Amino acid sequence: MNLSGGELQRVALTLCLGRPADIYLIDEPSAYLDCEQRLHAAKVIKRFILHAKKTAFVVEHDFIMATYLADRVIVFEGTPSLRARAKTPQSLLTGMNKFLQFLDITLRRDRNNFRPRINKLNSVQDVEQKKSGHFFFLED
Repeated sequence: MNLSGGELQRVALTLCLGRPADIYLIDEPSAYLDCEQRLHAAKVIKRFILHAKKTAFVVEHDFIMATYLADRVIVFEGTPSLRARAKTPQSLLTGMNKFLQFLDITLRRDRNNFRPRINKLNSVQDVEQKKSGHFFFLED
């Protein structure tokens, strides 16, 4: 039997969450999943963790999925793979603001599809958000 990457990923998530643990480490749960599967996986993970009253450390590079799953974030500072150090866990809003400020990027939520969009550097929106210290959004 051959499984696709997305099918293997869903099996791996099921096996991970199916084992009793106090803390779950989930690395890139969105890997190999299409958009709809990512949304479904995020809902399953979040519902499971909240219902089971467990802690999960989720390493995720999909920005939408990461912001959906996280209530707290750990921001790393320094040079990746060389000299990076983890800061203390922060609220999603505080951590994302610090991360985006470091990158000199501001985000807005697209009015049509609600997805995050990077503002054009030095655009009116970019300048206003930087001035107010709101590099990231939670709700509009």
